[in-house]
Amino acid sequence: MTEKMFIHYDPEGDFLEIRFGKLTPPHYEDLGDDTFQRIDEKSSEVKGYAFFNVQKRKNKQFKDLEVEIPLVSS
Repeated sequence: MTEKMFIHYDPEGDFLEIRFGKLTPPHYEDLGDDTFQRIDEKSSEVKGYAFFNVQKRKNKQFKDLEVEIPLVSS
């Protein structure tokens, strides 16, 4: 069994979103520095991340962001 990853960048909104697995109703937890963790409302599992103001960061030094990615074993 595999789980899909969805990556979307909106240049107009300067917004990057990374989602894992099936699309479910989320809530977002603010991790600071315009970075948010997408959490499934029912299961409380991490289902992705959202990053705002991506282009504004290109002239600044990026900070490393370490995240746990849920993997499904077969």
